[in-house]
Amino acid sequence: MQSQDLLDRSRRLGYLVRVKTLTGCAALILVAMLAPSPISGQSKEHLVLFGDIVYFYPPGHAKNCLLNNQFKRGEPVGFRMNAINPSSGKRDRATELVIHLNYAGKTVDVPMRDRQNEKQPEREFWVAKWVVPDDAPTGIIRFTVTAKDPQGRTGEFKPFEVQASQLTIVQ
Repeated sequence: MQSQDLLDRSRRLGYLVRVKTLTGCAALILVAMLAPSPISGQSKEHLVLFGDIVYFYPPGHAKNCLLNNQFKRGEPVGFRMNAINPSSGKRDRATELVIHLNYAGKTVDVPMRDRQNEKQPEREFWVAKWVVPDDAPTGIIRFTVTAKDPQGRTGEFKPFEVQASQLTIVQ
């Protein structure tokens, strides 16, 4: 009778192993089906843009390249941005970036330039300088940055909607 119990127990364990294996395979298939894909909005055709805002005084000035978001009329605002192709993880220096500043009922487009050069190859980003004009109202200045690479991929940067971190003109 003991040998029969052992035989029954081994059959039950074999069955449990098959059930666990089948359940694991089903879970793996479910995870694979739920993973992000280009169809679910994770397109690799869009550039990823990121950057910051700084003072753009001449080199040697104490405030040059200092992070800031509050500027007075006449002060130089520096935009530093990068545009990455998510497929390659790299940037294409021929990509065109443009800042679109919205204030006083108008939009001002400021083209950016590639900052990298032979003397400073580590500067793998684009820059643009905008001197706050006398007609700029005090308060938040909305802006976006758009990019287009030679292959036709595009991207757009919009700052966080947190008022304290927006580009702001002060007295």
